[in-house]
Amino acid sequence: MQVERAVILAAGLGTRLKWMTRHKPKALMNIQGEAAIVHVIRQLAKQGIHQIVINTHHHAEILQTFLGNGERWGVNLWFSHEEILLDSGGGVRTALQYLPGEGGFVVHNADVIADVDVHTLADLCPYQGCALALVDNPRHHPQGDFAIEHGFIRLQGEPMYTFAGVSVWDEEVFQSYACGTPFSLLQVMHALIKKDKCKAWRHRGQWFDIGRPKDVIRANRDWVSS
Repeated sequence: MQVERAVILAAGLGTRLKWMTRHKPKALMNIQGEAAIVHVIRQLAKQGIHQIVINTHHHAEILQTFLGNGERWGVNLWFSHEEILLDSGGGVRTALQYLPGEGGFVVHNADVIADVDVHTLADLCPYQGCALALVDNPRHHPQGDFAIEHGFIRLQGEPMYTFAGVSVWDEEVFQSYACGTPFSLLQVMHALIKKDKCKAWRHRGQWFDIGRPKDVIRANRDWVSS
C-alpha cells in the first residue's frame, strides 16, 4: 500500500501538562526550538506525506493560525475542528472528509515525536485493515497495550508492547462508522484484531510521548532531528 496522506490527532486538552497548556494547545509545546507538531509534520513530509488534516479543539484558533496552510514545510494542511471532542476514532473518521485522495493514510498523534518509518507500516497494512507501530513499554506505561503473534496484534501475550501513536490504515475501515460521532480508535483496533486485520511492527528508533512535563524535558534533551 502506498501512503501520501495523514491525519494528525491534535484535539486533546493536554490536561496532564497542567499549566503548560493553559494558554496554548499541547501540539505547540516547544521541543528544541520548534513546536512538537512541527516535528511531526517534518517527519511526515520527509517520507513523502504531503496531504495532512489536523483535528483541533483546545485553543484551535491558535494552532491553526500558527500552522497556516503548511507551505513552510512543503505540505498542504487542512483542519477538522471539533466543537465537541470526538475521541480518537471519531476524530479520524470526521477528519477524513477533508483529506484529499483515497486509500491508505497515516494516523499520527500530535504529542508523539518519533522517526517511525510509515512506509514499512504501509507495506504491512492489510486490505481493510491497519498496521500499528509498537515500542518497548515506557516507565509510565509498564503494562503495555498489545502483544505480537506472527506479525499480528494480539490483546494478550508475552511480551507486551506499547502502541506508539503512529499507524497506517486502509480508509475502507472507517466507511461503516458515522462521521461526527465520538468513538475510540481502540474500538476499531479491537474489531480488526478479531479479524486478523491488524498487523504489528516493532519500532526501535526514537520515540517520545510528550504528554507529561518530564517527558517534554526529556524530548528537549534527547531528541535527535534528522
